[in-house]
Amino acid sequence: MRPIDDEILETIYDEGNLTPQAVENLGVCSRSHASVRLSQLRKYGLVARVADTEGLYRLTDEGRAFLNGELDASTLNATE
Repeated sequence: MRPIDDEILETIYDEGNLTPQAVENLGVCSRSHASVRLSQLRKYGLVARVADTEGLYRLTDEGRAFLNGELDASTLNATE
């Protein structure tokens, strides 16, 4: 986890499903950086693609648990 990951997750929590471009438009980070970070967050199960739509991400139950302090990110394993 990197500090920007918290911001990205919180933004998705507040705004709903987002693309990397939307993350940039909301002033969190650049589209390219958001794309890289979202791919990593997806590998650890904190976000998922919406209906396998390329580039549109939603927060998972694990992502919500992390934001609520109920899940320690160090316990997560990459799936891909």
